[in-house]
Amino acid sequence: MPNIKSAKKRVLVSKANYEHNKAYRSALKTAVKKADAAIDAKADDMAVAVTAAVKKIDQAASKGIIHKNNAARKKSALVSRYNKVKA
Repeated sequence: MPNIKSAKKRVLVSKANYEHNKAYRSALKTAVKKADAAIDAKADDMAVAVTAAVKKIDQAASKGIIHKNNAARKKSALVSRYNKVKA
């Protein structure tokens, strides 16, 4: 544990940020898994699930939770799977 006051505060702030980012990453993974499941099942709400997942990916990239190239790769893979099933 740090001795300096500002270092103690940084520990608390970084833990709070970690918890927030962890929750956001979890929600992102859940959205992507739902979209994958909808694509696999060729569900009626497939387009809605994919749109929601793409939105979550974009939000995560804009907040710095994931890198922008990682977001682009995830979106590309998801949309290409969707288009392949839809066609």
